[in-house]
Amino acid sequence: MNITLLNLHPPPADLARLVDEGLRRSPRQLPAWMLYDAEGSRLFAEICRQPEYTLTQREITLLEDHAPAIAAATGPGLVVEFGIGNARKVDPLLTALGSSVFAALDISLSALEEALSGLAARHPKTAMVGICCDHTRLQQLPPHPALEKQRRIGFFPGSSLGNFTPEDAVHFLRNARQLLAGGPLLLGLDQPREPALMEAAYDDAAGVSASFARNLLQRLNRDLQGDADPAQFRYQASWQPQQQRIEMALISRRDQTVHLAGNAWFFRNGEAWITEHSVKYSPMAAAALVARAGWRIERRWEDLHQQIALHLLLPAD
Repeated sequence: MNITLLNLHPPPADLARLVDEGLRRSPRQLPAWMLYDAEGSRLFAEICRQPEYTLTQREITLLEDHAPAIAAATGPGLVVEFGIGNARKVDPLLTALGSSVFAALDISLSALEEALSGLAARHPKTAMVGICCDHTRLQQLPPHPALEKQRRIGFFPGSSLGNFTPEDAVHFLRNARQLLAGGPLLLGLDQPREPALMEAAYDDAAGVSASFARNLLQRLNRDLQGDADPAQFRYQASWQPQQQRIEMALISRRDQTVHLAGNAWFFRNGEAWITEHSVKYSPMAAAALVARAGWRIERRWEDLHQQIALHLLLPAD
């Protein structure tokens, strides 16, 4: 298989410091990436298969239906995906573009190895380059012959930008603009819709979303010698109309003290420990957001349910 892995050796996160900072906040909140240890990643893949969580399959269908039009609009080039995520999504793009090289950026070397192995089997004529890095901050691709003198096309699907605060989203988009060196960015964002449908998508009847959130406590117990009891927290997903986002949180069932990394944290009965946010962007809000980062929306493709849209961004000047 034609796979190259470039390890930029992103510094390991100081988990204890980040937990200390997050639990001192009001309300308490940790970075969403902490949810994705091996078990968390497995549970998220299971969430994507739940009937309430339609985002993944609808985005794949949207890409399959419009890949030729997207390829015509972007023109040829090296596809650079920010976060390997669901590798199925880039499949139709690589086919439509006939790309000779694909670069995937991700902080997990094992995720890159697994995803690129599957992609290489389906695209044997495409050179696969995995770059282990903090893809939210990278501003330049590392030197490598396969990446040189190539026009770049960015790809960031899955509405992953919704997990960022608006300020962090602007920062990411500015970095992406620099990394792509004048090339376009295909950005997937989901949109506000009926609150009950959105809340159900993030709190499925099978309880997988709840297990995903509670797994954060198991991960922290393991990595920081903690004693958080997942059974003493209930899971909640609620729509916040002012911020146009879903907030996911673990709610303390009683007054309790949690120990992590040698520190004691007191939670009141009913107090929220926020695990993540998912911001939803209307077409107008999406245009305003990307403009702050120096982009403009050239084209937009929307699914039949008006749930998710793919935005083709070009540099604004």
